[in-house]
Amino acid sequence: MTDRLIIHCAPWLLPISHPPLRDGGLAVRAGKIIGVGRFQEIVRRYPGAERVDHTESVLMPGLVNAHTHLELSHLAHLSQEPVPASFTQWISHMLAERAKADADKKTILAAARAVLAQQQEQGVVALADIANTGFIQELAPEFPGHLLCCKEYLGLRSDEVEASLQNLETAGEAQCCTGHAPYSTHLQLLQTLKDRAKRLGHVFPVHVAESPAENDLIRFGTGEIRDFLEQRGFWDNSFQPTGTDKKGSVSYLHQHGLLDSRTLCVHAIHVTDQEMDLLAETRAKVCLCPGSNRYLGVDTAPVEHYLRKGILPALGTDSLTSNPELSIWREMRLLAEEHPTVDPGDILRMATLGGAEALGMEKTLGSLEAGKEARVLAIRVPASIQNTAQIQSCLVHNNAETIADYTTDQEHKST
Repeated sequence: MTDRLIIHCAPWLLPISHPPLRDGGLAVRAGKIIGVGRFQEIVRRYPGAERVDHTESVLMPGLVNAHTHLELSHLAHLSQEPVPASFTQWISHMLAERAKADADKKTILAAARAVLAQQQEQGVVALADIANTGFIQELAPEFPGHLLCCKEYLGLRSDEVEASLQNLETAGEAQCCTGHAPYSTHLQLLQTLKDRAKRLGHVFPVHVAESPAENDLIRFGTGEIRDFLEQRGFWDNSFQPTGTDKKGSVSYLHQHGLLDSRTLCVHAIHVTDQEMDLLAETRAKVCLCPGSNRYLGVDTAPVEHYLRKGILPALGTDSLTSNPELSIWREMRLLAEEHPTVDPGDILRMATLGGAEALGMEKTLGSLEAGKEARVLAIRVPASIQNTAQIQSCLVHNNAETIADYTTDQEHKST
């Protein structure tokens, strides 16, 4: 990293936190953004600075992948197979394949490393990874961006809680720990995990309202997920449903004090209007995974409603077991296809600032603003683009001349 002052200029600049700029300039020093504005204005403000031209390009903040499972990357063949008949059939198949693969640490890390390298090549500068092992943490020093590794706890039976709590006590305070989902993690364990996350200032990602079957269990303690849990010996009748069809997983979390500004509800598809109000009131975050949802056939999230209620979701890819391609660019495109009334500018905000806010990194990432890290993408776009709507649509629909051709700035090798 150099301490010299550099001005990056391009025909278009997409700050995210402010409207797009034509003929924009970005002043960078020591890996930090110190000035953003029209090119001529930035040049006058910082005379004598070195200049880097990004012709026929747009400058924008790096992408954030707010939800993935890198340790499952060696099971990529699963998402290439026919769509499962049900949500629990997919879970069963995935668990069976994971056990059958019996992959060693070297195999798991090799597959995860390849995915992580691909994420970097696609312009992702921060990822939140959920894992049952500590393997992926070893890759953090190799990734030039931010890799947030969260250890996931499962176990719905009351007699499993004590062992999990003892294991949790061995985790260092730097280790983010979370529960899998309200249908797979005992309430006492979820509450202990949340209390720990709150005390340490950690994000608390949890799978929420992903499938209709989840609501059947959360509301009434019935349905295919209960059948699945009973068949595997994971059910002991200790789970207490909400008892009403008006209260699903979001209500369950709120009822038990698990929703706040550091809770990240992943998927959040099957939520009521009242539950969206709860998310807005508690300032809980939401992460959408369109690619995974499409493959599993669990429906689409109420994106328009979230935006109307002032909730800016993040985007995540989930894992290669439920998504044939891990790409935030593809997630943006799928979301735009499924929700054509959503402004492309909002979708770009989800992939950048929404993700940064979800992971508690909004002070350093997610937008081009003075004081933030200079994790900047320079993406080639057609010279024929004339206005803001065209530039945003071009990026979201992946119509850029070469969407993967990122120009590395001279401050961060990850951009």
